[in-house]
Amino acid sequence: MGGFSGRRTNPPEPGRRFPAAWLLPAVLAVLLPACEAGSRTAGNNAPARYRLGGSGGANRITIGLSIATATFILERWNKDLKVFTGAAQELGADVIVQLSAGGIQEQISQINYMLDQHIDALVVIAHDTELIAGAVRQVKDAGIPVIAYDRLIQKVPLDAYISFDSREVGRHFGRALRNAVPQGRYLIVNGSIHDVNSSEISAGLHEIIGPSIQSGAIRVTREIWLEEWSSDEALEKIGAIFSETTNFDAIACGNDGIAGAAIQLLAERRLAGMIAVVGQDAELSACQRIVEGTQLMTVYKPIGNLGARAAVLAAALARRRDNGQGDIPSPDSIVNNQSGVPVPAYIEPSVVIYRDNIEEVVRDGFHSREDIYRNVLAQ
Repeated sequence: MGGFSGRRTNPPEPGRRFPAAWLLPAVLAVLLPACEAGSRTAGNNAPARYRLGGSGGANRITIGLSIATATFILERWNKDLKVFTGAAQELGADVIVQLSAGGIQEQISQINYMLDQHIDALVVIAHDTELIAGAVRQVKDAGIPVIAYDRLIQKVPLDAYISFDSREVGRHFGRALRNAVPQGRYLIVNGSIHDVNSSEISAGLHEIIGPSIQSGAIRVTREIWLEEWSSDEALEKIGAIFSETTNFDAIACGNDGIAGAAIQLLAERRLAGMIAVVGQDAELSACQRIVEGTQLMTVYKPIGNLGARAAVLAAALARRRDNGQGDIPSPDSIVNNQSGVPVPAYIEPSVVIYRDNIEEVVRDGFHSREDIYRNVLAQ
C-alpha cells in the first residue's frame, strides 16, 4: 500500500466542555420566533462585519427556511440551523422551518406552503439544485427574495448565493492526498450527483492531482458518484468495490459521512489507517478518526460565520422588499447559475484540519477537546 500510515499522539489536557449540537424536534414545519443563538452567532463571537445591530426595525419580518431532510440528518446542518435562527431572531425575524421528508417533491410543496404564509424572504438548502427551479421562480415572481444556501440553485434568477468555496474544498482534498500519497492508486467517491457542489469538489480535486495523473504517478482506478449524500449508499457502493479489490492507496470522499463509511469498511478488512482518507465538514466522528489515525484530514467550515451572514443578508433583503430600506452587504463575487442573470455570491473560507491543528475546531467551540479525544483517552 501507499505512504500514509495513521499513528496516535498524546492528546492535550481536556478543556472545558462545550454544548452538544442542538437538535431540531422532528417536525416538518416549525415557527421559530425566539430561538437561542449558537456558540458562533452574529451577535457574539462572529467577526465584526457579521455582528447584528438589534432588531433592524420595529416591524418583524418572516423568513422561510427550506431544508432537504436528507441534508438535515447530517451533523453539520443542525449547527447551521441553530446559528441561522438565533441570528435571525436577533434581527427581529421569525423563521418558518420546513423539513422535506418526501424529497424534492415534498420540498417544492413546502415552498408553496411558505409562499402562502406571506414570508418576506426565502432561504433554500435544495435537495435537487435543478428540479427546484420552478418552485423558486414562483417565489421570485411573487416579489420575494430568494437565497440559495450552500447549494447553488440552477436556471432561475436568485438574489444571493451563500456558501463555502466547494472547488477549493476539492483542492484541499487534492493537496492533502498528493502530499501524503504522491504515487499510488486512488479511489474517488463523490457526493450527490444532484448537488452542483459535488461537481465543484471533484473539479478542484482533479485540478490538483491532474498533473500527477498525466505523469502516471497517480492512477484514479475508480471514481463513482452517489445519488444522495448518504453514508448507507456509500457503504453499499464502496462495499461493492471492495468486494472486487481493496488495492487503493488513497480515498477521496465527498464528505465525512462518506469517509466514515469507507473507513468502516476498511476496518472490517483490517486496513483502517493504512489508506489515506479525506472528507469534509469536520464532523465529530471525523475529528475522532483523525486523532485516532484512521482519517488523514477533514475540511472545517466555520458555520457560525456562514449562518450569521445568511441571516443578516436575508433580513436585509426582506426589509428592502418590505419598506424599500435595507443595507444589502456587498458580495464577494458574482457567479453564473445558467439563468442568464448574474448571482451575487457570498463565499466563506474553509480550513484544512489535520491531527496537528485539530485545536482549530476546539477554539471555535465546534467540538470539545474531551469529545474529540474520547476514544483515545479510553484506550
